[in-house]
Amino acid sequence: MAQIARDSLTAQIEVTTWVTKHVGGDGSGSKLFTEPFALGETVRQVLRRFTARHPELDAALWSPDHAELGEHIEVIVNDAVLGVTHELDSPLKDGDRITLLGQFMGGSCLIMSR
Repeated sequence: MAQIARDSLTAQIEVTTWVTKHVGGDGSGSKLFTEPFALGETVRQVLRRFTARHPELDAALWSPDHAELGEHIEVIVNDAVLGVTHELDSPLKDGDRITLLGQFMGGSCLIMSR
């Protein structure tokens, strides 16, 4: 079986909203990156390699012990949040798109009764 070189498979990583500040952006819009990967590599492996090049993003995305994801950035693969069609340990396919979306918190809920 022929081995597929890492450079022949790529995934798009889209970093959006305030998360762009961690990859050289201004906290608005989005930034796109093309990340090569090898056959069989998972979402987790590709994200680990990508965030290793962006230390601020690495600290924001992963829990302090780096075992799992932190709580403030959502990971979306091909427009589905993790747990729907992918997990962190799901292998990527050529052309997959990973989106890192900053969560927004705050506000209040007003319930009006009649």
